[in-house]
Amino acid sequence: MEPPHLYPVKLYVYDLSKGLARRLSPIMLGKQLEGIWHTSIVVHKDEFFYGAGGISSCSPGGTMLGPPDRVVDVGSTEVTEEIFLEYLSSMRESEFRGEAYKLLDHNCNTFSNEVAQFLTGRKIPSYITDLPSEILSTPFGQALQHMLNNTQIQIPGTSALDRPNGGGNE
Repeated sequence: MEPPHLYPVKLYVYDLSKGLARRLSPIMLGKQLEGIWHTSIVVHKDEFFYGAGGISSCSPGGTMLGPPDRVVDVGSTEVTEEIFLEYLSSMRESEFRGEAYKLLDHNCNTFSNEVAQFLTGRKIPSYITDLPSEILSTPFGQALQHMLNNTQIQIPGTSALDRPNGGGNE
C-alpha cells in the first residue's frame, strides 16, 4: 500500500570552478576532473546546505551560485518537515556546527550524503564524495593539502532553524 505522503528529495550539484576544473585539471593534476562540487539537498520546498556558517537554507536555486549545474533525483521520503527540521537541529548542535567544517573531509558533500541517507536510505553519487581523495592522490593535491584543509566556504543562506515550522504536511 502506498504511504499517504511522499516528499521528493533532490540533490543540487554546483561546479564551484565554473568549468575551470574540467579545463585545468589535466594540466595541474594530471587527471581529468569534471568539476569541484558543492551540493545541497532540496526537500520540503527548500534547499539545505552546509558550509563554514553551519547549516543553512534558501529557496531552491536561491544561493549566490544560481541554478544548479545538475539535479539528481535521490528518491522520496516519508519524513515530515517537522521531523526533518528536528533532525537538522540535532545535526547543527553536534557534528555540523560551522566550526567543524573542513573543505576536504567534512563539507557540504558530507552533509548532503548524510541527509540523503537519513531521508531516503541512499547515498549521493560517488563521483562527488570521492573528489577529495582523487585530488589528494596527485602530487599537486598533496602539495596543496594544508592550504585546502584550512579553506572554508560559506554560501549565504538563512539558518535552517530560522524557518517557520508550521508548514506541516502538504
